[in-house]
Amino acid sequence: MSDDRKTLEQRHQMSDIERLRHSAAHVLATAILRVWPEAQFAAGPPVENGFYYDLEMPQRISPDDFVRIEEEMKKEIKANHPFEKMIVPREEAMRLATIGRLGGLSERLGNASKFKIGNLQDIPEGEEISLFKNGDFLDLCAGPHVMRTGNIGAFKLTHVASAYYKGDEKNPQLQRIYGTAFKNKTEMEAYFAMLEEAKKRDHRKLGREMELFCFDDDVGPGLPLWLPRGTVLIEELEKLAKETEFFAEYDRVRTPHLARENLYLTSGHLPYYAESMFPPMVLEEGGEAKAGEVRPAGDRYYLKAMNCPHHHKLFGAVPRSYRDLPLRLAEYGTCYRYEQSGELFGLMRVRAMQMNDAHIYCTEEQFASEFQAVNAMYLKYFAIFGIDRYQFRFSTHDPKELGKKFVDQSALWIKTEKMVRDVLVASGAPFVEVPNEGAFYGPKIDIQIWNVIGKEFTLATNQVDFAVPARFGLTYKDRDNSSKTPLCIHRAPLGTHERFIGFLIEHYAGNFPLWLAPEQVRILTFGDDAPLIESAELLRAELRQAGVRVKLDGSTDPIKAKVANAEQAKVHTMLVLGPRDLEAGNLSVRIHGKGNLGAKPRDEVVAEIFASIKERRA
Repeated sequence: MSDDRKTLEQRHQMSDIERLRHSAAHVLATAILRVWPEAQFAAGPPVENGFYYDLEMPQRISPDDFVRIEEEMKKEIKANHPFEKMIVPREEAMRLATIGRLGGLSERLGNASKFKIGNLQDIPEGEEISLFKNGDFLDLCAGPHVMRTGNIGAFKLTHVASAYYKGDEKNPQLQRIYGTAFKNKTEMEAYFAMLEEAKKRDHRKLGREMELFCFDDDVGPGLPLWLPRGTVLIEELEKLAKETEFFAEYDRVRTPHLARENLYLTSGHLPYYAESMFPPMVLEEGGEAKAGEVRPAGDRYYLKAMNCPHHHKLFGAVPRSYRDLPLRLAEYGTCYRYEQSGELFGLMRVRAMQMNDAHIYCTEEQFASEFQAVNAMYLKYFAIFGIDRYQFRFSTHDPKELGKKFVDQSALWIKTEKMVRDVLVASGAPFVEVPNEGAFYGPKIDIQIWNVIGKEFTLATNQVDFAVPARFGLTYKDRDNSSKTPLCIHRAPLGTHERFIGFLIEHYAGNFPLWLAPEQVRILTFGDDAPLIESAELLRAELRQAGVRVKLDGSTDPIKAKVANAEQAKVHTMLVLGPRDLEAGNLSVRIHGKGNLGAKPRDEVVAEIFASIKERRA
């Protein structure tokens, strides 16, 4: 059975827009059958931002066919046919599939609905089997739908792809026709305007144009190389995190990039996480073996895929007392994960990542305040970066999966989930609860954020770990001198450099605030007289001495060309210095994207630059 098949409960929870898009998929199938009656249909669900239907037929559909298909869809919508639900016995559904009626406009003798037969076989025994009919089109479907085809306000077909039936490469490859639908034309136009803006903000495009990062085949896929301008972003984020964590009383640590296999066997990441780790390196001691010599198997080392096992070792390296808790160990650790090549995507999915990681070891009594402090840290970062739309996704366990997907400690699951839920409720943070998606060792919170054009990202994860510290034998001496195992909070508020910078590039469209901009200030001379150049050089030196990333364009190019070059490079602040400015002790200020702010006293401009950077103003 396909893992993507929704349960009846999930279907009942479909939103209004999902119901509308699900209905649009049926209208799409209806239209295709009117043009190509022999088409065989598999599945047609709603998906994020749209819908699709998988089908098989001799004709290869291309975007050139969309106008013709859409015209037929409009006819079906104008007909305003009701979506009629019918409950049928399994035998009747199979009969209809056998004669080609399911996924068709009529019986098609000799052209059985083979994919519908396969879908029917996936429905568990005892589950209700339903069909939906709109006009002549009859489909095997659990719903739900809108009342009538006329309720579909606006739609558009978008692209064609290929997909294996049920997602299994052993099955036939089908055509997948994608589209989207909305309640009205205004909403749809806004959506496509957002897509156009998203193309302009694509971090891969801007990263290349702004010379922030690159990839190289000789280095390897998913392994980004950071150019000087991109490295500025990394170092500014790291500086922010280190300052924030210092004042929150974190201790910084460092750990190696690889470790012996046994470390990950102890943590439980092996064998369960093995597919996401790079293959092991086998190290043989003493050179090549002599003929007939038998040696024990060499040490197996793995590139570090996560920091937590290393931090657990640091906790256990010295005796701990309740007086030491909470202990907060932080590291910008580089991790390596073997993402499948088809999943790699710019900076969003990479194989080498630098993670804003920390592990907080605490008592149960300290948990609520520590977890709330982590949430408060997120809110601080959201304010700095102008992220005003976010949601905490609280993932819990499924009792039926204990001992398989989740650590088999039911009482601790219930207890820690309540602790996390209580903190979220008390904090007033927006959250949704999602069952069966916790980490294997405890509940977790995924932080979802949206950029300024409404694109959603998963920023980072908070995880509660009540199991792995015990596997490492981590203990502390309590007040009564008894040994107890600490709780561990895994947290990474800024996620990885790679993913978060990818988000920021698109969020700001490359127009970073002054404190974060790769090139913060460029001085543009209006003329090339020696006193002018000398004054500009003194200004550059003063700013540079204060840590400002500043350049001087003292070339003989016209001032308009200098401004255009700086704007194209997305320099945040341009300081124009001409003979009149020099005489009056002024600087003419220009801000990227805002234009000319006029002439201001030199010292006032410099002080404002220093203050804006120090305060990390938006």
